[in-house]
Order: sequence, then C-alpha cells, then structure tokens
Amino acid sequence: MSSILKDLLSLNKVARPWHLPLVTGFVIGLPAIFGALTNTFGEALLSSLGAMVFLYMSGDRTASRMLTMSLCAFGFMACLTLATLSTVLPWLPPFALTAIAFLVILITRYYRLPPPGSFFFILASCVALAMPFDLGAVSNRVGLIALGGMWAVLAAFVYSVVTQAHKAEPQEITVDPQVNALIIEAALTSSVLGASYGFALWIGMNNPYWVPISCAAIMQGATFRMVWHRNVHRVVGTTLGMLLAALLFSFDPSPLVLALCICAFQAIVDYLIVKNYGLAVIFITPLTVIMAEMTSLGMSASLLLEYRFIDIVLGSFFGFIGGALFHRTDVCRRIEAKMSPRSRLSDLL
Repeated sequence: MSSILKDLLSLNKVARPWHLPLVTGFVIGLPAIFGALTNTFGEALLSSLGAMVFLYMSGDRTASRMLTMSLCAFGFMACLTLATLSTVLPWLPPFALTAIAFLVILITRYYRLPPPGSFFFILASCVALAMPFDLGAVSNRVGLIALGGMWAVLAAFVYSVVTQAHKAEPQEITVDPQVNALIIEAALTSSVLGASYGFALWIGMNNPYWVPISCAAIMQGATFRMVWHRNVHRVVGTTLGMLLAALLFSFDPSPLVLALCICAFQAIVDYLIVKNYGLAVIFITPLTVIMAEMTSLGMSASLLLEYRFIDIVLGSFFGFIGGALFHRTDVCRRIEAKMSPRSRLSDLL
C-alpha cells in the first residue's frame, strides 16, 4: 500500500522548456478571449478546442511538426463532421463513436503518435455528439474548429522558428508492426467507449458525452496499474477540482474572466500533466467545466459541477473495466493468435 501511495503522489522528473506551458495556454485561450470580446464566447470555445492541436507539437524539426499538426487538424475536422452527422438518428451516435474511435485509435497507435494520442480526436467527437443536429450548422462548426487548428499551426510555426527547431536532429518516422495487437486494442477500447456513451444515453444523463471522455482518459494507461492509478487520480483530482470550479463560479465570472482562466488552467495542466496526472486533473476539471459552456449554455454552474462529477465516476468505472479486460485477461492474446499474421497496416487494404 505504501508503494502504491508513493506512486500516486510522486512527481515525475521530466525536462521541458519552461516557456512551453505558457505558450500553450496562450494559444488555446486566445480564441476564447477573442470570443469574449466580441460576444461570441460559446462559438469561440469550439475554436479553442481546435487550437488544442498545438498539444500535438512534437520535438522534431519544424517541417515535421507542421505536417503532423496539419494532419491532426484535419483529423479534428473529420471527427467533428462525422459525429455531428450521426446525430440525425437518436440511436446512431454510440455506434458512430465506436467506429470513429476505432479508426482514430488504430491510426494514431500505428503511426506512434505521442501523447495525448487519440484523446482529443475522441474529445472533439464527443463534443459534437452533445450538440443538437442542425445540418445547416455543420459547416459553421467545422469552420470554427478549422480556424482554431489553423491558428495553432501558425503559432507552432512561429514558436518553432523562435526556438530554432529547424536545427534539431531529424527523427526517423517509424510505425508499429504489431498490427493484429493494434486492431484488437482499437476494437476493445472503441467498444468500451461506445458502450459507455450508450449506457449514459440509456439512463438519461444530462451530460452523457463526458462519460466516454473520462473513459478514454482512463484507458490510455499503458498497464493495468497505470489504469488503476489514473482511475484514482481522476476521481480524487476531480473532487478537488470541483471545489476549485465551485469557488470560481461563485463569483459569477464574465466571459472574459473565463477566457483568461482557460489560458491559466491550460498552462498549469500542460506543466503538471507530465509530472503527476492527479494534480493535473485538479485543474483539468474547472477547465472542462468552462469548455462545457459550448454545449450547456444557460445551465447553472452548480448543475454543471454535479453532472460533471457523476459523469467522471461512471466513465472511470467503464475505463477500469475496459482496462481490466485488456490487461488482466488472455482473451486478446487468444484472438490475436487466431488472426493471420500481418506486418503492415497497408496489407489490410
């Protein structure tokens, strides 16, 4: 038990440029600030979501960074579009989320996209599922997230030039040859995500899309111990984060104050996420509650906090079950043994 507690409370020693979290907070928060100043805060939050492409800026050279981030921005747009169109039928979104998550997880894992990996693609899909179906608004929503992605790519280019990323040693592009294992992992994870969202819809939850988001965050743990740690971190961190969010909303903050909080919270999260996931969740919680404004306009802060906590607990439960099935059983290995051997994903085409 002491070893487990030590792991839960320990801080990882990861060397990162001190200015990177500050730049990240500014890039992601600027669209929200612009929206607050122009009375379009709800719409601008969607652009801030698109600006989260900045989190995929790698340590490679400038050209490689631009290519990776541009492809990620296109992926955000595709996920948002497919998820939005799936809401035309009330029973279709869970199956659409399963299909989208399967493709996203398979592609990001095959090309070894570093953390946050598939998470924000799934987040963009879940946010789109929470919006009411409006065919005429699809282009507007995709355009807003595209603007955020374009702004993030431009900011990353300027940052790369200033930090002289073009002088970095080029990194070799590699793929994961264990295609069978990737297919099984993607199928299992996407099925759990779709099931969690379907269950949340079935019981009539007010914010059902946060359940698969929490589930995806938990299942990103590479081992069962990491899955368990993330589960504990997420529940405990969310509880403390709820207190911080309640304190913030007790002052009835203006959209401009909320936009500035997005900058501050994102910078803190970007600094802590590699140090200790539990500490980062404390600030992720109020950040996500603010971001929920895009789908929960007019809802009181107290209800948002209450729904958010319930969603976290339910999503963590599904994530824990999915992690246990993947890491604590030999079902996946037996399925893989029966599959024909493949060395390249292109062999499947």
